[in-house]
Amino acid sequence: MKHLLALLSAAALFAACGPRFEVEGISSVAGLNGRTLYLKTFVDDDLRTIDSCQVAHGRFAFKGRIDSAQMANLFVGEESVMPIVLEPTKLTVRLDEREQSVEGTALNDTLFAFVRRRTALDEQMVELARRESRMVLDGVPHDEVVRLLNAEAEAILAAQDKITTSFILANMNNPLGEGVFMILTSGYQYPVLTPQIEQILTGASPRFLAHPYVKEYVQVAEENMRKLDEAGE
Repeated sequence: MKHLLALLSAAALFAACGPRFEVEGISSVAGLNGRTLYLKTFVDDDLRTIDSCQVAHGRFAFKGRIDSAQMANLFVGEESVMPIVLEPTKLTVRLDEREQSVEGTALNDTLFAFVRRRTALDEQMVELARRESRMVLDGVPHDEVVRLLNAEAEAILAAQDKITTSFILANMNNPLGEGVFMILTSGYQYPVLTPQIEQILTGASPRFLAHPYVKEYVQVAEENMRKLDEAGE
């Protein structure tokens, strides 16, 4: 009996000291001090808070248990601030007005290399909108402005779609694939099957298709597309 109790105690101690993640963050974002940050990830088909903390003097921290790498997001209220790949190790997060980064793992390096590429394209689109406003103020007819800038806008949008699709397809078998898929589809009013989504699903791995979020999204999107087809008949 003593041996059994000792084994049970050891098992309980091992479970309590199982794989853990630690996040140490530094923020220079104005207005975040005193605010509560929430660390959320998908658990059983639902986005749940797994830890929270208050930003104090530009610093914040999270910790908890984790069995394997998974995508998560930092939230302020209902607003997503930045993605992060949680792994059983220590991570350093830097959050400022211009850029976010996570140091500590190869998956986070890969994620934020992609984020920087997307951000650069987003900034090109913002600059295009500024050019449009300046040209209109300079007296250029709006139809002419649209003609001149439309090709550039389409090229930027195509590049955004291409790098996002390529990234998801290249990361089908790790948390980055479904994580960026969630970010992509969160921009839609409701689940739909766009040409980009169909391209992703065509090349999807069984692991990716079995992810709870992806599986539910596809089911709802297919039903929505069926209803749209019926309404158009």
